[in-house]
Amino acid sequence: MASTGMQIFGFVLALLGIMGAMVATLLPNWKVSADVGSNIITAISQMQGLWMDCTWYSTGMFSCTLKYSVLSLPAYLQTARTTMVLCCVLAAMGLCLASLGLKCTRWGGGRRSKRHAAIASGGCFVAAGFLCLVPASWFTNEVITNFLDSSVPESNKFEPGGAVYVAFVSAGFLFMGGFIFCMSCSGKRHGPQDLVLLPPPDKLLLQQQQQQQQQLLRQEQELQHQYCSLSPLDNKTGYSLQDYV
Repeated sequence: MASTGMQIFGFVLALLGIMGAMVATLLPNWKVSADVGSNIITAISQMQGLWMDCTWYSTGMFSCTLKYSVLSLPAYLQTARTTMVLCCVLAAMGLCLASLGLKCTRWGGGRRSKRHAAIASGGCFVAAGFLCLVPASWFTNEVITNFLDSSVPESNKFEPGGAVYVAFVSAGFLFMGGFIFCMSCSGKRHGPQDLVLLPPPDKLLLQQQQQQQQQLLRQEQELQHQYCSLSPLDNKTGYSLQDYV
């Protein structure tokens, strides 16, 4: 029962992780303009994401521009795009496997099948968490490096935005969900490995009676076949005078 509860808790964590990873992938504020120097009195706030760049004006206007060219993007941004998309795909695959590996569900086969599905889903969650952690860490390192670079103008300095923090939290949720699923089925199992679902007692008794009837009918048919295969002399149980005349 405790293992089942841990699996449900891990499933919820993984679900939160994939939702956070999807939100972080789509958010445009992976880095925001830093309020340093002359930027404190500026009337424009700039945000840059994986897919678009947005500008927020003090008048309330908000405009975004999509990044159509992939080759013109820096390497860390291209990597962040690829890994975040792979993270979402792998986490979704892990959720499908986790729904089969949950012990509280009736689908997914026997205990051994559920155990394999749970371990596979845990591996998918851990891999998805790693794919979500790598771009967030690399992106943060690039932003901080450019911020500390004295040759970069203050107007071009940025700081990590909210999407980066969402990515870090989502990676943590995916890691925890994956470890919980892997550990919930790593212990030694005693008894039969496969769960056999027996029918109701009435139906089971009826099946046994039908099997017994089929066995009796099969035995009668075999006896009739053996009796018919005997020669006429073998069928005689006594002596007849006509046989010697």
